[in-house]
Amino acid sequence: MRTWRDGGGTLTVGTDSGAGPEGQVVPLRIAASYRARTKGLLGRDGIEGAMMLTPCGSVHTFRMRFPIDVAYLDRKFTVLAVTTMKPGRLGLPRLRARHVVEAEAGAMERWGVRPGVRVELKAAPEA
Repeated sequence: MRTWRDGGGTLTVGTDSGAGPEGQVVPLRIAASYRARTKGLLGRDGIEGAMMLTPCGSVHTFRMRFPIDVAYLDRKFTVLAVTTMKPGRLGLPRLRARHVVEAEAGAMERWGVRPGVRVELKAAPEA
């Protein structure tokens, strides 16, 4: 099992779904420590790209300033569910979810993230 660290990386969508050999590449922030997962997107007015919370099985949007799309991923990075959450909501836990990817509302649909799609997550190399 891989151990994730806080930092940057990329999210690639559609490499096996016919979106071309390279797929859709999105900048990614990784929140793996307790402190980074707790903060998440709180206090931000938006996000460029997406944020992955790991390990994570559910999220909330209390004290958030904007609606978000939430994708729940299993251990093999297959999308289990995608939902849009308005600020002040509590999401239902997903039993098989190991990771959660958050982005501004509407982004997941533009990127082609939907249940059954497998995504690729890569951490940026450490300096």
